[in-house]
Formats: sequence, C-alpha cells, structure tokens
Amino acid sequence: MADGERVNRIQRLRGRVKDLQAEVRDLKAELALSRDSVRDVNPDLPLPDDVRRVVDGVLADKLTYLTPENVAALARLVLETERRALPGLIVEAGTALGGSAIAMAAAKSPGRPMKVYDVFGMIPEPSERDGVDVQKRYEDIAAGRSLGLDGTTYYGYREDLLGEVTASFTRHGVEPAGNNVELVQGLFQDTIHLDEPVALAHLDGDWYESTMVCLERIAPLLVPGGRIVLDDYWAWSGCRAAVDDYTAGRADLHVERRAKVQIVRI
Repeated sequence: MADGERVNRIQRLRGRVKDLQAEVRDLKAELALSRDSVRDVNPDLPLPDDVRRVVDGVLADKLTYLTPENVAALARLVLETERRALPGLIVEAGTALGGSAIAMAAAKSPGRPMKVYDVFGMIPEPSERDGVDVQKRYEDIAAGRSLGLDGTTYYGYREDLLGEVTASFTRHGVEPAGNNVELVQGLFQDTIHLDEPVALAHLDGDWYESTMVCLERIAPLLVPGGRIVLDDYWAWSGCRAAVDDYTAGRADLHVERRAKVQIVRI
C-alpha cells in the first residue's frame, strides 16, 4: 500500500471514529432523558382514576409503541392544558394503533375538539431529506419484514386500521363522536387544513416531509403556552432535521429538548 493510500485510509478511519463518538454522545443524552420522561410534565399532577384506567387499558391492549411513562406524560399535558384553560384543539398526527390518542382524548374535556390524522395504512415513502436510518427502516416496512408489538401484525399491513382504531376508542370508553374526536384518514398534506387555534399537538410522523407539513400547518396556530410534542426527534434523522430546520431562528418558538422534544409557543 502506498503512503498516500495509507494517509487517506487513516483520515477516513479518523472520520469514522468522530462519527461514532458523536453517536455515542447522542445515545447517552437520549438515554439520560428517557430514564425519567414523566418529569417532562408536572409530576405532581395526578391522573384521575378514569384517565388512569384508560392509560392502563391501552397499554395492556398493546395499542401504543410509547412507554407507560410517555403515555401518562401525554395525558398529563392534556390535563395541564385543561387546568390552564388554554383555548384550542388537541391534535395528534400519526396515531398508529391509537393508544396515545385514546389516552389524550380521555384526559380532555368533552367539549374540547380533537382531531386525529393518519393514513391508517402503509406509511408513505421517505424523501431524500431523510437519512440512511430512515431509508433502511422504510425498506424493511415496504418489504413486509416489519413486525408489530410482541410479534403481532404490523399496523401498516392491516386491512382496516381505521376501523380497528375507531373500535379501540369505543372499547376504552372514549367513543369518538360522543367525545368530540374526529379521525381523519389520508396523507397529512391532503388532510391537515386547520384555521383554528391549537392548544396541544402530538406529532408522530417519523419522516422529514410528514413532520415538516405538520409543523408548517400546526405551529402557526399554537396559542401562547401551547405545545407540540415530537415523538420521533431522537428516533429518526428525518424528524430531527425537520424540527431543526423549522425552528431555526424563530424567536416565537422555544424548543425544549427533553425525553420527548417539545416546541412551546412563547
């Protein structure tokens, strides 16, 4: 091997080491945050018995990929929204099996509207703005290699996911029509067309474009003190890039990098 080739190889290896060191730092930060995600919300705010039953129920039925702490944290955020009497919608964009949306709906007042957006089917293809991690994940999903919770059928492969989610709402005592909840099927760019205030939004869109569409159409409607919770900031490069791109230089938005990153309207 010539000296020039050796030098080039050393430089490439040093670059890989730096990348690995950065990845280790990110993973350590994520682990430290995830150990106590309930601190993201007022930990002294108790869950009412009826809300606790719903949270426990959706977890027992395996209707969410979130940890028990994060499902409870979302419910507490809704309760805090109600306590502060913030006006506006509750929104979830990307609901999978519906567990987090059901828990949030159980915690809100019956009069507050909630909209739940999802394709209720196969997740859309990522774009060139998404990283290698996302592209690999989508390849597995598109090839039929993805598994659901505990080896069940992955939600994107199910024939009537909208029907399943609707039935799950009802089974857990939060029948959509009777609780002012609207399930909206379709791509985010085709369905999210809001013109009313938003108090709280939970975004679980995974990829860059889906996250960016949600931010562009929901963040401007956030009321002062309103929040957007990003499920995938630490999980997928596309979501992380979209959040960083959208919030860069925006003085009216404060980004809290917690176990689940939150954007707060100042």
